[in-house]
Amino acid sequence: MVDKVEVGAEGRFLTVGFADGSEARFHAVWLRDNALDPATRDPGNGQRLITLGDIPAETRIASASGAGGVVTVRFAPEDKEVAFPAEWLARHVYDRTQGHAPGWCEEGVTPWDGRTGQVARAGLADLQGGGAVLADWLGAVRATGCALSTDGPVDSGALLEVVKLFGFVRETNYGTWFEVRTEVNPTNLAFTGLGLQGHTDNPYRDPVPSLQLLYCLENSAEGGELILVDGFNVAQKLRDEMPEGFDLLSRYCARFEYAGSAGVCLRTRLPMIELTPDGALRTVRFNNRSSAPIVDVPFEDMETYYAAYRRFGELVDDPANQITFKMVPGDCVLFDNRRLLHARTGYSGSGSRWLQGCYADMDGLLSTWAALQGSQKEAAE
Repeated sequence: MVDKVEVGAEGRFLTVGFADGSEARFHAVWLRDNALDPATRDPGNGQRLITLGDIPAETRIASASGAGGVVTVRFAPEDKEVAFPAEWLARHVYDRTQGHAPGWCEEGVTPWDGRTGQVARAGLADLQGGGAVLADWLGAVRATGCALSTDGPVDSGALLEVVKLFGFVRETNYGTWFEVRTEVNPTNLAFTGLGLQGHTDNPYRDPVPSLQLLYCLENSAEGGELILVDGFNVAQKLRDEMPEGFDLLSRYCARFEYAGSAGVCLRTRLPMIELTPDGALRTVRFNNRSSAPIVDVPFEDMETYYAAYRRFGELVDDPANQITFKMVPGDCVLFDNRRLLHARTGYSGSGSRWLQGCYADMDGLLSTWAALQGSQKEAAE
């Protein structure tokens, strides 16, 4: 519902008052560009059918009115009338304070520490049924960066069944999937029984794989617990403790490289803490094993940069920022590799530890999640 529709000066913008008492302004050119009529957007796929060049530069609002839950706008000089649902306008308000301190999190993203962190769990068979169970599980990955499927088959390659829930495997030089167990001559320290510091995988790739899966097939060895750390929480703690250090880690590029097998030489030059242009946390890259010499920080800033780098690592290692659990055969953990760091305790002695891992991309997960939400909304209506 709308309580107010008022055309602004010279028809340049429209002020809409909503039933909850809030108001928002919308520019004429923005409304025209986002018109919902079938001549502007394809009714089937929603894609825009015109370019901005097809809209007159002098576009203005000739008149507007509101009735019930619809705002009707007539544009000049086209003499074109378009109806906008009030609910759609409310969801797309941009007339608000846009400023944030650097290091903020986008809506729906919830940083956590060792006290507040939880891993959403659901049985694989239930997830394969789709619906609300899968939607909630995928939504947990969006919110907290991780989720766990349980009671899956203890079969080599079973992790691909988890990927099928939302998208596709991103194949790398490690293959469609890779084995995480002790090797005699390992090409990567992950393939030993050594404990590993919290890290993000493949920081030497651009783009980095945004999702990682680890599927447990055996875990009878002593030790080998999985540790997860929310890199966004750590970055915000660093920002609050060392604002200058946070600025340096987000402003200057680190370097990462990997050349552990024949025919592979991967290198990147990107910041450890990557922000969007408006300062939202986007990606954390932290992997001591893959770090290359940092040469993009000015001499006068290098000591402070390293102090921040050290403090970031201390926060990653702090148990207060970690959640730890031991996976059992049939478990599969899925996490956002741009945000969460993963580690493990060392393992040795009798028994064995065998995980299989692979990578996927967040766009598929978010697409599946959004589609499931849309289906649930339609069912409710």
